[in-house]
Amino acid sequence: MLEGLADHLALAALGLTIEAAIGYPQWLFAAIGHPVTWIGALIAALDDRLNRDDASPLLRRLAGVGAIVVIVSIALVVGLALQRACLALPFGVVPLAVLTSSLYAQRSLYSHVSDVADALDQSLERGRASVGKIVGRDVSRLDQAGVSRAAIESLAENFSDGVIGPALATALFGLPGALIYKAVNTADSMIGHRTMRHEAFGWASARLDDLLNLPAARFSALLIATGAAMTGASFTLATCRDALAICRRDAGAHASPNAGWPEAAMAGALGLRLGGPRAYGSHLVDGAWLGSGSAEASSNDIRRALGIFRCAAATAICVFAGAALLLLSK
Repeated sequence: MLEGLADHLALAALGLTIEAAIGYPQWLFAAIGHPVTWIGALIAALDDRLNRDDASPLLRRLAGVGAIVVIVSIALVVGLALQRACLALPFGVVPLAVLTSSLYAQRSLYSHVSDVADALDQSLERGRASVGKIVGRDVSRLDQAGVSRAAIESLAENFSDGVIGPALATALFGLPGALIYKAVNTADSMIGHRTMRHEAFGWASARLDDLLNLPAARFSALLIATGAAMTGASFTLATCRDALAICRRDAGAHASPNAGWPEAAMAGALGLRLGGPRAYGSHLVDGAWLGSGSAEASSNDIRRALGIFRCAAATAICVFAGAALLLLSK
């Protein structure tokens, strides 16, 4: 048992390291796509086939349960088959780690958020266009502070969903766990919305995603708090305490049971207020404010958040690798 867990922890650390170094090459994406695009095609096909407009809400909810069962089952079978095939090869952990790394998004996330800071330095319009690529809200109404907050919030939330969530699933269950996590997370992003078409059909996907992200969101908040303490000239426990204090106070005020944790930690780490009211098309959301500082964020604050993100991701690698070594030494 301990040996298996140690192997999974080491796989998570190695996969994160590989993804941080090379990401997912653009030429490979152009040639064969990405695991998320393949999962997305499956989800879209199930949505088109099973989510009938003339069905009752109960039948649509049951169809959604069936859809997520199919999605998870396929992810499990594919993950197990790939893991066994890799481990049957000499030094099979290397190709296995490369495959696993494709399910993490730290390098692409860093790049997209950094682009927002660079674009915002050029003009507000370019900043809006850049942040519009990574958030779903109406960016046409955002001022400089709004663009900056949106980028920082996306960085914090996706650190949990796109990096720590699949890495933690890998650490516990190997490649099959990471693939299941990614499949459920993708399903939630595609059909887990409270719209007329998807409120019933996407209910199971949204609830399962919430459940899978419970540990990842809280672990992400702790990593962000630790990363904040490491970004100065010396390790500053006060910054870490501030981030954790804002987490305890404000995370539960967020509409999501999970997103508030990394976002509140980042707000406390930066001394900013994040969240607040926002618009999604014509729909206005009166979101809670997280943090006690100023809401007037800037491109420099985006870069400060990116520094925390890098330290937090590096800390995660060290935690997984250290835990693997500790278990193997017993």
